[in-house]
This record gives sequence, structure tokens and C-alpha cells, in this order.
Amino acid sequence: MRVISLSVDGIFQAAQRGLYTWLANQDADFICLQDLRALERELEKPEFQLKGYHAYFFDSGTKHYNGVAIYTRQQPKALIYGLGFASGVDMEGRYLQVDFEQLSVGSLLAPSASSELESQEVKIKFFDDFQAHLDKITRKRREYIFCGNWQMAHTPKDVSNSAKNQHNSGFLPHERQWLSQLFNQIGYVDAFRKVNKDSDEYSWWPNGEKGDGDGWRTDFHVVSNSLGGKVEYATIYKTQQFSSHMPVIIDYDIEL
Repeated sequence: MRVISLSVDGIFQAAQRGLYTWLANQDADFICLQDLRALERELEKPEFQLKGYHAYFFDSGTKHYNGVAIYTRQQPKALIYGLGFASGVDMEGRYLQVDFEQLSVGSLLAPSASSELESQEVKIKFFDDFQAHLDKITRKRREYIFCGNWQMAHTPKDVSNSAKNQHNSGFLPHERQWLSQLFNQIGYVDAFRKVNKDSDEYSWWPNGEKGDGDGWRTDFHVVSNSLGGKVEYATIYKTQQFSSHMPVIIDYDIEL
């Protein structure tokens, strides 16, 4: 089963750069997109559909702000919009989930802490709430794949010039600690790192162009512990650029 995740910096621009032509040839079972910057009604046009896929979108209600999507070959049994946080931040076009018999796949766009709407405090509260959510669902007899733009990197090998960036949002000590707790204590798995240990694998280039400035790996597939051993292949696609982020492609030994 192939799952692709990409934060697109606006779906209109990514489409103009050939995203949908590329996706149509990837033989993916799930495609999770983030940061669409579009309203759902704008995405009902044929150019934003993929033949053979069911398409689902969740917008923020505000034009040009956030938005996530999931394309799936099989029709899901249920759709979940948001994560049920009391703050309501998760309902700003940040999370969409498709449920099947034993598997759930989510598309996540975390707060970036780069604007007045998305301060560091908002980001911290979002991940505190998300940790509580993950604690709760680990008791369910269900497997999860959370794909998305997590807006933070984990270890020094996930950020070029890590020493220089340790005081920047996305690589702050408490953010790295949160990820360590997620992987080491709560028990979820960084699927990419199960099979790819290279230190120069970056999925995001803040300056906008691959190779320009520092690279970060902020785009993860975070999976249930039971799925960690089912990761067969993981790569960051770098041949063609659709946004400042690169597609993360992971193959799993899973059948729905």
C-alpha cells in the first residue's frame, strides 16, 4: 500500500506546476495534501480530481488559509473532520481522517507559529491537545497513519545547520522533546526513519527552492507502533518541485 503526503503551499500553484499529472502516475492508494489555501467549493473543478480516487477536502472557512485533502482509491467507511479540541484550532482546515475497517489515515497541518494567528502558544496548545488525543486512541483496536506537515523537526540530522536553527520555531528544545516523547514513550513510529537513516533527507526548504538555504525534515508519516514493522520503502521525491515541500512516499505491507 502506497501513501503519499505533501504540503503544497497553495493547491492552485502546485497544480500549475504539474502536481496532478505527477500524482496520476504514482499508483498511490492514499494521497494526503496539506496547506491547500482554497475553499472546498473551489476544489470541485475537474482539474482537482484524480481518476480512480474518491476526493475529500476540509477547508478553514477562510479563503487562502489552510485546508487539507485526502484522495483514496477505496471509499472509506467514515470521515472525521478535526480532532475535537476545545480550542477549535483543529477545525481551521487542519485535520481530515478517513476510516476503514481496521485502519485510519489522517492528513494533518499543524500551526506554524509564524504569524499572529499561529503564535508559539497556539502551536504548543495544539500539540498538547494532540498528545492527549493520541494517548486516548492508543487504547483503541485500530491502526493509524498520520501524514502531514508537522511544522517541526526531530533530531539534528533532520535539519541542516542544526546548531544555528536550534532557537528557531520548529526546532526548539520543547518541540524536539515532544517528538521524542511521541516516539519513545507514547509509542508511535516515524515511518520514514524505520527504513531510511540518511542525514541529508529534507522535505522542506524554507527559502522556497530545493537546495537554497537550510533544509528541514518536517513532513512525517507517524504510524501506530504495530505498523512500524510494515514499512517497506520510504523516500522523499526530489526530481520535480511542486512547492517548498517535497512529497514523502512510503510503501507499507498492508492490505485494506
